[in-house]
Amino acid sequence: MKVDFETDVGAVRSSNQDACDGGVFSQQSAWAVVCDGMGGARGGNVASAVAVEHIKEKLLGGFREDLPQEGLRDLLVQAVTGANDAVYQLAQEREELRGMGTTAVVLVATQGRLHVAHVGDSRAYLKNGEGFRQVTMDHSYVQDLVNFGQITKEEARVHPRRNIITRVLGVHPTVECDYDHFDFAPGDAALACSDGLSGYTEDSVLDHYLEEYREDGQALAKQLIQYAVDKGGSDNITVAIVRND
Repeated sequence: MKVDFETDVGAVRSSNQDACDGGVFSQQSAWAVVCDGMGGARGGNVASAVAVEHIKEKLLGGFREDLPQEGLRDLLVQAVTGANDAVYQLAQEREELRGMGTTAVVLVATQGRLHVAHVGDSRAYLKNGEGFRQVTMDHSYVQDLVNFGQITKEEARVHPRRNIITRVLGVHPTVECDYDHFDFAPGDAALACSDGLSGYTEDSVLDHYLEEYREDGQALAKQLIQYAVDKGGSDNITVAIVRND
């Protein structure tokens, strides 16, 4: 397993409210997390950093190679919901941070499976022998419109209310975390990113870059960020790639 990640302030913002981390448990197992903070001066960067650190701590402390699928699901969900507790509690203790929150998308690859947990509109994608696809569903206002057939996926990308998130980590005392798992064979790759990338990059472009830079995850992350910057880069941009090499 190999993990690479990169975050960038983008072309417009003055500060980076995204946070990310990742690593390998062993040659056969790896993890990555991407969080996109919100709250501006009210602590978006604090929320994302706290969430990443909490999730990392829980994964490193709780992962075992022999965990069954149910155990891995519980580990990921508890890591994310625990991060919600940590961010929410800090916001209650410090008035200047009230209302801060963050998205979270977590990847754990082990035993030929990719485990994904997420809250918000940061995304995970999977490239394998069957092709390339998004494996998370955004918790957002425009995704609800797409689900109800009121707008298309393409219209959602430019909708004026596309930044409204319907589920977020750290704003409320509890949060519901989505979880799923997928086959992850040798040669497969998973991508996690904030909407600073997905908002500017079509699936076909992501697929192309994953193929072109399949042997160099760090170059892939940098090239994807540069693509989003060249397209306007009005948000922070964060990418994490887990490869089953």
